[in-house]
Amino acid sequence: MSEQNGAVNLTINNNIGTIEFYHPKGNSLPGAILRKLAQTITEAGENDDIRVLVIQSRGDGAFCAGASFDELIAIDDYDTGKEFFMGFALVLNAMRTCPKLIIVRVHGKTVGGGVGIAAAGDYTFAEEKADIKLSELALGIGPFVVGPAVERKVGKSAFSALSIDATNWYDAEWALENGLFNKIFGSTYDLDQAIRALASELAKSSPEAMKNLKAVLWKGTEDWDLLLEQRAEISGRLVLSDFTKNFIKKFKNK
Repeated sequence: MSEQNGAVNLTINNNIGTIEFYHPKGNSLPGAILRKLAQTITEAGENDDIRVLVIQSRGDGAFCAGASFDELIAIDDYDTGKEFFMGFALVLNAMRTCPKLIIVRVHGKTVGGGVGIAAAGDYTFAEEKADIKLSELALGIGPFVVGPAVERKVGKSAFSALSIDATNWYDAEWALENGLFNKIFGSTYDLDQAIRALASELAKSSPEAMKNLKAVLWKGTEDWDLLLEQRAEISGRLVLSDFTKNFIKKFKNK
């Protein structure tokens, strides 16, 4: 995967695995990045040299711009649509089933699928500038695949607010108060110091105890393999609508 098409990299240091994803368009998530990210999370979960995982994106701009509009507008049949949205399902299920605790680092604004990644973290740190938005309804799709992960963290009322109010940003303080973020910081330095401290402590903890804790934390999500596939099918149908095609064309022509 060339850098111009994005990248997913894993580094291991002192039993801490750091997975970094990147795309030149705001760390957006095309299908290839999604599948590589899911595969890397799964492989890291099977690596005995890793005791805790950190997921982050590159740069100092957006943490994640969500789904790739270039790929969305190119979808012209249901199977391709479902396949694209299954990429998000694969990432969330990889995070859910990974036996290692996962810390997510959110350094900037995040949209759609990026909010899902933040929600699927077992502990999520963010900067104060890390506003969030579930913009899917505005596109004519709806946050169907990421919905279970977000609702699990923030509850149905807050998830309803995010998913219905699809054109407005919610700030990091709101995300903290509603449980999406666990801690927020005023600078990248403070953010990274806190992540390093927690990751280092977890790297010294019992792998078996953390594995069992992870299973307890995710109890009740055993049906997500099927559930998220069904949600991908809904999005795969809706993305074919003229509403969605026209919205994306107008957005890209701004």
